[in-house]
Amino acid sequence: MINTNQILQKHNIRLTKSLGQNFLTDINIIKKIVEAGDISASDLVLEIGPGIGAMTAELSKSAGKVIAVEIDKHLIPALNETLGCFSNVSIVNADIMKADIDELVKDWTGPLKVVSNLPYYITTPIVMMLLEGDIQWDTMVFMVQKEVAQRMAAVPKTKDYSSLTIAVRYYSDPKLMFTVSKHCFIPKPDVDSAVVRLKKRDLPYMQDIDKNFFFKVVRASFGQRRKTLLNSLGSQPWLRGGKDILRQALVKLGKNENIRAEELSIEDFADLVREI
Repeated sequence: MINTNQILQKHNIRLTKSLGQNFLTDINIIKKIVEAGDISASDLVLEIGPGIGAMTAELSKSAGKVIAVEIDKHLIPALNETLGCFSNVSIVNADIMKADIDELVKDWTGPLKVVSNLPYYITTPIVMMLLEGDIQWDTMVFMVQKEVAQRMAAVPKTKDYSSLTIAVRYYSDPKLMFTVSKHCFIPKPDVDSAVVRLKKRDLPYMQDIDKNFFFKVVRASFGQRRKTLLNSLGSQPWLRGGKDILRQALVKLGKNENIRAEELSIEDFADLVREI
């Protein structure tokens, strides 16, 4: 197991708060994350933000190849040292939001899996970039802020259910795997984390729906979640027919006109979009 403090001191590395650098030091948690991804020799693993390579090393023991993308150039010498003995690891100094991921993975013919201890400050942009892109991934395993993981994997009629939930479920089947104490990191973050796994899925019943309009409806519906759907969505100036058309749609779908967004499943939203 890599000694994080020792490596940081040796390379005179100062962790950057603006990059959300909190390094996981518990080997048992690292192994559980790798297990959550069901990593095998046929897999190419894209790791975002490897830090000093503690999880990268563990991933490389199971994966066919690991591409570790690290934005902080000051960590590259440490990564080269800790991962130098692993022939199936490639280290890339780049911003994942700007990197050409298709180019990085183009020569691999097996499944692509993404694994990352995501920085809290940019979690949602990275997740949505990967979900909405054309990258042919199979499974993604993220360690994120506990509250975000709960929202990603939430079910209808719960306080965590949100537009983020719908967006994640549009592209994947999410599952909250386990929580991680803040005491497992250097430096210690302010809150606990959780690991969530996303398995890619196709939604054939969405093929006849305009995706942009669908998410416009979802965002408006959750925009004022304490209000009924009739008031939150029905009051939008771009909704032709306003509350009247929405009321008719709800009746046709067998829904109470006092229903709130958090009570609708992704399938319900799809049916509602068809009606309006």
